[in-house]
Amino acid sequence: MHPNISVRSRARAPLSVLLLLVVALVAGCGGVDTVDEAAAPEGTENADAEFPVEVLSGPVGGGDEVTIESEPVSIISLSPTATEMLFEVGAGDQVVAVDDQSDYPDEAPRTKLSGYEPNVEAILEYEPDLVIAADDTGDLVANLEKARVPTLLLPAAADLEESYSQLERIGAATGHAEEAEEAVGELRQDIEDALAAAPDATGTTYFHELSTDYYTASGETFIGEVYGLFGLENIADTSKTGDLYPQLNDEFIVEADPDLVFLADSQCCGVKVKDVAKRPGWRQMSAVSDGQVHVVDEDVASRWGPRVVDFVEQVSDILVEREEQLEGSGG
Repeated sequence: MHPNISVRSRARAPLSVLLLLVVALVAGCGGVDTVDEAAAPEGTENADAEFPVEVLSGPVGGGDEVTIESEPVSIISLSPTATEMLFEVGAGDQVVAVDDQSDYPDEAPRTKLSGYEPNVEAILEYEPDLVIAADDTGDLVANLEKARVPTLLLPAAADLEESYSQLERIGAATGHAEEAEEAVGELRQDIEDALAAAPDATGTTYFHELSTDYYTASGETFIGEVYGLFGLENIADTSKTGDLYPQLNDEFIVEADPDLVFLADSQCCGVKVKDVAKRPGWRQMSAVSDGQVHVVDEDVASRWGPRVVDFVEQVSDILVEREEQLEGSGG
């Protein structure tokens, strides 16, 4: 209340004057929401975000700018990684639907929408003002453009820097630029700490198993880039297939004799560490005989979002334990 207006003087003023004073005073004290503040989605702290914004859609160095006219309040994510990023930067309350593969975090509004075979009609039923996807499958971008819905494409990142870039782009697109910047800073620090805690693994070889028919990820993928941070060498890179995700065979893997085997097919295919020794020739492999076959979370390992730090920390812990084992055995 304004200190210069007494109760008595207000009682003698005409009603119309009183009403004007009340409105002016309350507005001056910030007691009435402005239109912009009322329109801000519940749980967000980005009422001051500036729109329109232009955000890079597609890979760094090869994408196009997409214009987002106003703060989106009805976002659809057709990418599990994008879903994780949205919630990481604080835009979760703006997300109205996610695809059938987005299983993290638990509060994500999972639906039957598909990122592999997007159904534009089904997407538009949610009345989105922003759609985020990994790929432009089935002319998704053009079809949504006809409905005046902007689409932000965030394909598989090639390295950590691109992953950070995507987090920042999602922050800018949703009005959470500051939160995204903070998230990137924390990720950088946590990953640096995990790398510093691990022994130098330069020259140590590994095989990352994606499926029971021996599909793997080469060193040129995001997965391979994470292992490379530790100095680990990918046996798939000597296969000379030129594929980012080549299919190897028993004979090649056994002959390559990796020091470490990472199983990223335990959840999907039920592969257990004890099963590996039953494969033809595998019992004699260094990784098997030395007890260096490890299960990694296939979702965490394959997504380039904020949980990449969990993957980095797990690899770091494995390398620390291996080093202790080698020291204990005199190796």
